Amino acid sequence: MKNKIQRDIIRLTLEQKKAASENRTSEILVISSYPPRECGIATYSQDLITALNNKFQSSFLIKVCAVETSKYKHSYPKEVAYVLESDNQKSYIDLAENINKNDAIQMVLIQHEFGLFRTNETDFITLLTIITKPIIIVFHTILPQPDELFKRSVQKLISFAKAVIVMTHSSKKILIDDYSVSPHKISIIPHGIHLVAHTDKDVLKRKYGLSGKKVLATFGLLSSGKSIETTLDALPEIIQEVPDVVFLIIGKTHPSVVKHEGEVYRAMLKEKIKKSGLQQNVKFINKYLPLDELLEYLQLTDIYLFTSKDRNQAVSGTFSYAISCGCPIISTPIHMLWKY
Repeated sequence: MKNKIQRDIIRLTLEQKKAASENRTSEILVISSYPPRECGIATYSQDLITALNNKFQSSFLIKVCAVETSKYKHSYPKEVAYVLESDNQKSYIDLAENINKNDAIQMVLIQHEFGLFRTNETDFITLLTIITKPIIIVFHTILPQPDELFKRSVQKLISFAKAVIVMTHSSKKILIDDYSVSPHKISIIPHGIHLVAHTDKDVLKRKYGLSGKKVLATFGLLSSGKSIETTLDALPEIIQEVPDVVFLIIGKTHPSVVKHEGEVYRAMLKEKIKKSGLQQNVKFINKYLPLDELLEYLQLTDIYLFTSKDRNQAVSGTFSYAISCGCPIISTPIHMLWKY
């Protein structure tokens, strides 16, 4: 009798474990850079995950694999379950094997930007080759008219994906026309914006010492690609018409730019400001602002300036943030503006 009771207990325990395993909430693993890493893709991914959790928190769990380098480590929040060292070949293999062993992971969502894997593209392909779970790739950049080598490289990435997500109609068109991707494989999900509660512009200008000013602004991690000198060149003529104008350059220099170039670009801008006598009309806010403060700066902005040199830019987080705050925007032409 005693042995029978023990066997029944063991059987019931095993059945309960099996049932618990079968009922375990499915997981989506997002592979992306992630805060506190200072990167536009990181911020986008955090915003996306927050929105999904708010909408579907009881349906599935979202875990993160944070992409970083072995030289620049970060302390991540609890949702980060894995770390991929993008400059470490073994890290790609280890990650793929861990994904395959984790029965809870039902889908892998990759936030793709070519710069994240620039020096280890072969290892990234190896990762995709080993993963046995369904893969979805979100392309943040789609380059038109690729040469044959680049075209084949992108096609190979896409061949591992069950589906591809882009954020604009023009990006989808480029994938179809220039990369021969089936339209049935492509979904368009726009970038999205924050829902911002309106705050009086004059109140915010007083708060930040800008009362009576006409505020021009741009923000984002600073690099030469933002072409901020375009605005500085135009500013003397603007000041003649609007003497109380002030131009806010919001954001610290991009970490990868600091790593390779130091503060050469910021120093060039400061020298141009000095030579043009614009010190009273230009203000640097040289830090990575928390979201609430950034949204306040954008709400007090009278005109937002987007002067990117890259006409192939498909989407822009900074552009989207400005829209969410109701900013009128003056922009250079980019793919994003052709047809959203």
